[in-house]
Amino acid sequence: MTNRIEVVQGDITKQQVEAIVNAANNSLLGGGGVDGAIHRVAGPELLKECRKLKGCPTGEAKITRGYRLPAKWVIQTVGPIWRGGNYKEDEYLAKCYQSCFALLEKHLLKTVAFPSISTGAYRFPLERATKIAVTETINFLKRNNFVKKIIFVCFNNRVYDYYVSELKKYSISI
Repeated sequence: MTNRIEVVQGDITKQQVEAIVNAANNSLLGGGGVDGAIHRVAGPELLKECRKLKGCPTGEAKITRGYRLPAKWVIQTVGPIWRGGNYKEDEYLAKCYQSCFALLEKHLLKTVAFPSISTGAYRFPLERATKIAVTETINFLKRNNFVKKIIFVCFNNRVYDYYVSELKKYSISI
């Protein structure tokens, strides 16, 4: 399993994978952070396709084409906004990963890149979000041999260090 998980610091829009995950808002119509960057690089066709999807509930995911991105697909998922931890935020974030993994299986996609979902503008505590991301990923890879590579793309050193540290707890070194 160790060769199936990678952590990199960089730009998710440049990843050479079949699908990238977008930390979208409920409208799916673009926003700031990762969402805005993906929409800018993918081009106006992505926005046009997202309009047809009529939004996405928190914790769920929908798939679109990647258009001008190196990735053929964009998996749009809506993470929870942090409200102190008493509003099922952990459950919703875990469901984001589960929903993304279900789409990987459905579309037979072997490689995917994830951002740190909900830890930017939605203020989900980074350590807590990283633990959920890594746990859900390891659980998925234990039962799925088809997916060959899951990359966590970290936008800065702090996020990168949290992912590396969390993976070490599972004896996975990066």
